[in-house]
Amino acid sequence: MGYCTRGDIENVIAQALTSSTASTPDSLNSTSSLLNIGNVMDNNVIPQDIVDSYIRIADSQINGICSELYKTPFIEIVDVESILFSDINEYNPYIVLDKVVPLSPGDIVILYQNGLKERHKIDEQISDTVFSTVDPIRYFFLLDTRVVRVTYPNPIRWISARASAANIYDKYFSAEVSPSTSTFGDKLRELANTDLNNVLIGTIILEGQHRIGRRFLNSQLIDQYALPRGGALPKEMRQMKMK
Repeated sequence: MGYCTRGDIENVIAQALTSSTASTPDSLNSTSSLLNIGNVMDNNVIPQDIVDSYIRIADSQINGICSELYKTPFIEIVDVESILFSDINEYNPYIVLDKVVPLSPGDIVILYQNGLKERHKIDEQISDTVFSTVDPIRYFFLLDTRVVRVTYPNPIRWISARASAANIYDKYFSAEVSPSTSTFGDKLRELANTDLNNVLIGTIILEGQHRIGRRFLNSQLIDQYALPRGGALPKEMRQMKMK
């Protein structure tokens, strides 16, 4: 598992690499959601192993750039916590929380109950506090079970997704049109580079990660790095050129 998923890349990649046949029903009697047409990458063109390889390339680039300030690779942190409002059993397969929390499809949640834990991806938000999961929940979790969302520190997830999507787009679409990189790919890389530059100059602090900014001192006790402020770094100083 990388810093981002295939679903994250599908959310940011251009429509040129999607397919109307990606969600075609298997038989004439089955149905399919029309919302997926044009929003799902064509598996015949871009297989999963190619997507995973580009995610690894983007993640290694992020780790290399951020390694001067943080211990890499980054680890997941808990940023949202709640409890179940109702039991999960054969009559209720959904996660029903006791309060409104900022969960969305694609987020990873872990359910904890008396040493038992189960990890799931959110599939759909049914209401403000009711969520379905991609895979069925195997165990019965009782009322007041702890539910936490785990994620990589912001904006690492979307830096990885934008860098991966930019290079996938240039490989499969722009290369068929011209030998140079596309404007769309360059824009995604620019957004990723801007966030990385903000991390390097201390504008963005990656919460929950081990800082290595100062020698012989506990970096967790330092509010911020002794780095110059006063504007972003030039874009050419950090460029994610992954070909």
